[in-house]
Amino acid sequence: MSEPTALPFKTTAYFRATRERADRQAIAPAWIAGVVARPEHEAVQEDGRIRRWGAIAEAEGRMLRVVLLADGETVHNAFFDRRFKP
Repeated sequence: MSEPTALPFKTTAYFRATRERADRQAIAPAWIAGVVARPEHEAVQEDGRIRRWGAIAEAEGRMLRVVLLADGETVHNAFFDRRFKP
């Protein structure tokens, strides 16, 4: 069994668990880091978590939503958001 590749950002246990799903494994860590660093849209949830979105050209322009903890740097979730509306 191979060692998991280290991610270039902090993550929660929930994020690491969801990375096991086939649909989430296709999301490149570089895409996540890019959305965190340069979001096209951002919203803060009532619980303080931060939602950031960015279009991923390599994924046919689909919008990637990255959810960060309130610290603004720990990734809690990342997925392609089919229902995104600016």
